[in-house]
Amino acid sequence: MLENARYEVLPTATTEDKVLAHVPRDRPITVTASPAKGLDATFDLAERLAGHGYVAVPHIAARMVTGRSELAEIVDRLCGKGITSVFVPGGDAEAAGDYPDALALLEDLKALGSPFSHVGITGYPESHPTIHDDLTVQSMWDKRRYATHIVSNLTFDPAVVKDWLHRLRARGVTMPLLLGIPGPVERTKLLGMATKIGVGESTKFLAKNKGLFARLAAPGGFTGESFLEKCAPALGEDNALVEGLHVFTFNQIAETEAWRVDMLERLRT
Repeated sequence: MLENARYEVLPTATTEDKVLAHVPRDRPITVTASPAKGLDATFDLAERLAGHGYVAVPHIAARMVTGRSELAEIVDRLCGKGITSVFVPGGDAEAAGDYPDALALLEDLKALGSPFSHVGITGYPESHPTIHDDLTVQSMWDKRRYATHIVSNLTFDPAVVKDWLHRLRARGVTMPLLLGIPGPVERTKLLGMATKIGVGESTKFLAKNKGLFARLAAPGGFTGESFLEKCAPALGEDNALVEGLHVFTFNQIAETEAWRVDMLERLRT
């Protein structure tokens, strides 16, 4: 899992320099999209990182795209820079045009000739603030013809991961999965993000597990090591099809890579 880890970063003014200084070229980097910054910020950073030799994966947030003509322009732009992998969430914005959800945009990507060799979609191990649990699993089934892999949202509870994986595979969704975990991050930033992206059961889990909350509050924050160890039995099941990690860095980029390298070295020795 650690050897097949990719990092999610936010497109800020310092992100490019942080990635270049601390992340080897063999780590794929995904770049988030937000209504506040707009898609151009996402694409600009992804293109620059691709130019430096990284596998850059821009997020194309469906609700931020007005329709097929803009999508065609985005495809031409990204493909022109050698970008072959994208991630397609619905996004947090109100729909700017023809795409109320990720599926609608994915259908148009196929109509445009399936220009990207790798297309990721979101998986929700826990309750999403605005989407019923059963609908999130059904949504992955609906998208299976248009995507190549699933990236799971953040969670802190290994039991939730196990149950969700079983539900997902029992439904017949067989796409490979990248398990979303937080890298080393400050407690306040981590918990603040958790409330926004739909990890309600995990916040309850933290309240019941004071030791984990204490580790989140400690210097260095939450590393995910104990979480991964507890997830390992479920991740190792034959039909789990979990092929790597998607690490939410929250732009703690140096700390995240240092944690990954240190844990790999300890596991190997």
